[in-house]
Amino acid sequence: MAVAVRGARGGGSGGVGAGFLSLFSYRVFVSAMFSLLFIATATVLLTTRPSATHHHSQRLQSGGNAYMHTTYVALNSDPLRTRLDLIYRQANDHVTLVKAYAAYARKLKLDISRQLKMFDDLAKNFSDISSKPRYKSSLFETDGNLDEDVLRQFEKEVKDRVKFARLLMAESKENYDNQLKIQKLKDTIFAVSELLGKAKKNGAFASSIAAKSVPKSLHCLAMRLVEERISHPEKYKDDLPKSEFEDPDLYHYAIFSDNVIAVSVVVRSVVKNAEEPWKHVFHVVTDRMNLAAIKVWFRMRPVEGGAHVEVKAIEDYKFMNSAYVPVLRQIESAKKKFYLEHKMENATKDGNNMKFRDLEHMSMLNHLRFYLPEMYPKLHKILFLEDDVVVQKDLTGLWKIDLSGKVNGAVETCFGSFHRFSQYLNFSNPLIRERFNPKVCAWAYGMNIFDLDAWRREQCTEMYHSWQNLNVDRTLWNSGTLPPGLMTFYSLTKSLDKSWHVLGLGYNPSISMDVINNAAVIHYNGNMKPWLDIAMIRYKNLWTKYVDNDMEFVQTCNFGV
Repeated sequence: MAVAVRGARGGGSGGVGAGFLSLFSYRVFVSAMFSLLFIATATVLLTTRPSATHHHSQRLQSGGNAYMHTTYVALNSDPLRTRLDLIYRQANDHVTLVKAYAAYARKLKLDISRQLKMFDDLAKNFSDISSKPRYKSSLFETDGNLDEDVLRQFEKEVKDRVKFARLLMAESKENYDNQLKIQKLKDTIFAVSELLGKAKKNGAFASSIAAKSVPKSLHCLAMRLVEERISHPEKYKDDLPKSEFEDPDLYHYAIFSDNVIAVSVVVRSVVKNAEEPWKHVFHVVTDRMNLAAIKVWFRMRPVEGGAHVEVKAIEDYKFMNSAYVPVLRQIESAKKKFYLEHKMENATKDGNNMKFRDLEHMSMLNHLRFYLPEMYPKLHKILFLEDDVVVQKDLTGLWKIDLSGKVNGAVETCFGSFHRFSQYLNFSNPLIRERFNPKVCAWAYGMNIFDLDAWRREQCTEMYHSWQNLNVDRTLWNSGTLPPGLMTFYSLTKSLDKSWHVLGLGYNPSISMDVINNAAVIHYNGNMKPWLDIAMIRYKNLWTKYVDNDMEFVQTCNFGV
């Protein structure tokens, strides 16, 4: 019992003491653990602290790549080292920017060699600061406190370089932006230029198609005239040839065309301006398809003033056959190659096949001009007119011009280096180079007065045949009738006053109206023919005023003139 009681009493006082001892032991344990953790951390920090020679060694490499050893400012009582770290960080950032601007400049390939050198020198100056003995010994190779005066001087140098770097970069940025804009503008101009070139090619191609196509109104007119011939055959029987057609004392014109409205305008404009229209004779030659339409036109609308019109087809001239005419042989050969050996879609893509597609320039209506002496053997002189001209004055003075033994009277077209022989003939060919002068001035077809007696004497048709045979493979000239004309009548052409013949109304919008009004003949050479919708409005009325609008079929077919 006593033991139990003692135990109970002792248990009461002993419980209090035991609790106190337990609390004390816990606090000691926690304190000990924190002390051990602190000692361990300090030991790690002290053992991993950089050596004195590398402490705060934040050197900037010459390549501009700065690196910094880790510093623990929290353990360092010197606040100047924190300041030194910040200065170096700022310097390092600007070195990186300097290098970036230099690299960008090289990428742009700009002409800024002076600035590139300044960038390189600036980066090197940043890197060389830490190498100065004074800074190296006082700031980077000491474990003691830093010298504030030295640090201040170091900071001043760094900030001066930073300021200069910012100014240089600001100037360079503006320069780069301008240069970049210029480069982008050049790229844009180049791209637009390419698009413009393609658009011009497409436009020229479309214009060429429009120029070569037959307008609905013109097709309508031809069909109406043929219908009239079929409906009333008794009214349009062929007349016997007139003696005037061979009278050398009259004024004879040669017009070769398949365009009935164009032919009518040429004839009408000549007659309207002629002082003695009854002395003028027009020899119109067309193809078999348009022969009836043109004959009916001049039967329905006789030429005013008593002028005479003869209408024939190419086939009426029996000498015009492939055995005699080189162009006919070439046309037959070209058509055979084009239709039998080449597909249409390939021909449009293959530039070498252009000569087979461009059969218009080989049309015999174009080449008839080289056979005038044989077509009109009893004539001495003849005036050749193309169907896209308008006559504004009396032309009888042309027959009175002394050609001085020359064959062809024509207006020269050269100005400066343009429209000379070198532009029409292939002077890389020895045959051309040996026979012709590339600087000789070219002349114009469209209005040409030919001395047929001199033509026969000089055997110009034979000369034309010779050149045409040599050009089967298109090595002397590409196409057209002007190049062989220049060659055939070389040194046989007399230059006429330019007022006789003004060209360019089919492509040049800047011809002076004074020059046009003073001209005897105006020529719509080019794609913008006056009977097409693409004609230039400025010049169209000069042609339309000679259209016979009283003719019923012109009104029916809505020429819109």
